[in-house]
Amino acid sequence: MELHPQIIEKEGKNEFVVLPFKEFQALTALINDYEDLRELRKAKEEAKGEKGVPLKNMISELGL
Repeated sequence: MELHPQIIEKEGKNEFVVLPFKEFQALTALINDYEDLRELRKAKEEAKGEKGVPLKNMISELGL
């Protein structure tokens, strides 16, 4: 992804960044996907060694 930031300075130092809205949306989606992946990996690590529940049993337990 190529970004086109506009840097805004305050007192000679970089203070803010402005991005085109579509780039902001793409960056936000990318960050959300990354956070989801981290949470999935954490959940898989925490579930190591635990016994799974067959789908048929889970459907029955949930009343679906």
